[in-house]
Amino acid sequence: MTAPNRNTLWGRAIAAELARSGVRTVCISPGSRSTPLTVAVDEHDDLRTISALDERTAAYFALGRARRTGEVTPLICTSGTAAANYHPAVVEANQARVPLLLLTADRPPELRDSGANQTVDQEKLYGDAVRWYKDLPEPAPRERALRSLRTDICRAVGTAEGTPAGPVHLNVPFRKPLEPTPVEGDVPADLDPLAAAGRDEDTPFVRRTGGEPQLDDRDLRKLSETLSVDRGLIVAGPADPPGLDPEPVTAFAHATGFPILADPLSGLRFGGHSRVAPVIGGYDGFVNTEVTAEWPDPEVVVRLGASPTSKPLRKYLAGTDARQLVVDHAGAWREAEFTATDLVVADPDRLCGQLAQVIRSGGAAGWRNRWETAEAAHWEAADDADDRLYEGGIVADVVAGLPDPATLVVSNSMPVRDLDRFGTVGTKSITALGNRGASGIDGIVSTALGAAHGTTDDVTLVIGDLALYHDMNGLLAVGRAEVDATVVVINNDGGGIFHKLPIEDFEPPFTRQFKTPHGLDFEPAGDLYGLGFSRVESREGFREAYAAAGDREGSEIIEVAVDAESSHEIRDELQAETVERLVD
Repeated sequence: MTAPNRNTLWGRAIAAELARSGVRTVCISPGSRSTPLTVAVDEHDDLRTISALDERTAAYFALGRARRTGEVTPLICTSGTAAANYHPAVVEANQARVPLLLLTADRPPELRDSGANQTVDQEKLYGDAVRWYKDLPEPAPRERALRSLRTDICRAVGTAEGTPAGPVHLNVPFRKPLEPTPVEGDVPADLDPLAAAGRDEDTPFVRRTGGEPQLDDRDLRKLSETLSVDRGLIVAGPADPPGLDPEPVTAFAHATGFPILADPLSGLRFGGHSRVAPVIGGYDGFVNTEVTAEWPDPEVVVRLGASPTSKPLRKYLAGTDARQLVVDHAGAWREAEFTATDLVVADPDRLCGQLAQVIRSGGAAGWRNRWETAEAAHWEAADDADDRLYEGGIVADVVAGLPDPATLVVSNSMPVRDLDRFGTVGTKSITALGNRGASGIDGIVSTALGAAHGTTDDVTLVIGDLALYHDMNGLLAVGRAEVDATVVVINNDGGGIFHKLPIEDFEPPFTRQFKTPHGLDFEPAGDLYGLGFSRVESREGFREAYAAAGDREGSEIIEVAVDAESSHEIRDELQAETVERLVD
């Protein structure tokens, strides 16, 4: 590998190892100090580049793509506040175990703490939110230095995609010249080919063989005995990318006779397995004390994935005397009620498959029937609101109208909660995604469009008005990254979720400081970013607009005007109807 100067050599070695490590797409934000990295990845034949003007949206775009694919999409930015704008996505990636690799260019070390322009302290910028950090040495055209660099890149990709997956930060200092300007004598002509060009046959400099923890036979037998009970539950929370595997979990449910309480972000709420698996999706509407007070407690609960989205479900589980087993392949504690009794360090998919083969006694039919009866009552009540305009009904209509297959991205606050309560279990192959690690409303548009870049599915984003406002510039990816999505904006003119909190009763300051109505018209956003736009104010109008958007080429915004307070009232009415059906 020849190069006009050491910076170019360094950048080319980094680009080559990224490609050799399986990276296919890199997201770049423009800047000067990162020139050696930008030029190198742009010139590499096996790397596809996406130019993202805003570093915050770039990071969420890469996060969304990784959520959908399970593969890292490295980020490149210049020095200074550019790197700081990655931080919100780093926090989400850390909490949600999404692979992320940040390559932040930096000034030379002697300029740090000197007052030099665009120079900030980038060392360990993201604190303990990253799986691994390294301040790379300055470019050096020496064999050992290049071997070290290639090893670091392999390690960075492997760590980002490892167990648990998450963000990795490499800080990359450069001094001028940054462009591929020839510097006589800067790169020795006799550099060892292994260091300069990498290993033969395009293999990574360091091959990585991964593995997942599993129980030995003795522990597996003990666990199977624990699970041989009449009343058990499988609770599947939001899953790490790429989601829980329905096949072994379904086999486990059949072997135990336990119902699967499937969070919509678990990978188990939707899909063909629901024809034969006892999947329960309406629990958020009926696991309250009025219904469950007379139910016997489950004897054992198997927890897969992160903590469930549903607060009623979390509180129900916390109030039982069940033995609760949290299964986590990284051995982390993800149960904030602190009522779980066991931590099982094992890969959830593999463990379910193994247990399905050794458990011989299924649970009691009456226990499963109790859950299935409550499930039916919930969906019957929801059907009674068929033509009423409320936020949960719009989410239900999206799920019903999605093609097969499809990817659905939901924002935090109300959309993900409404998907949890009103997203009907079905056989369509729907991949539902959301940023439930830190549960912020920033970066949602960019996350959705990043997911769209990582799939051939039709993609729909359901988002609230405030979340769209937070990340409206993420819509630029529609043109720059050449992705399509239907954006459903549920506009309740402010922070509608605050109607669920006691602060609603305090006026002032409720409207001015919490709900914060904005009065924004989102139609100009369609014009600005080249998207189609329609506004609807009825349930039937939305169904027609959503169906029409699916039949058209290109991206489109559908704005649905709703009243937040009325939506919460309908939500409560439907729950009361469900309770009445079950208690009487």
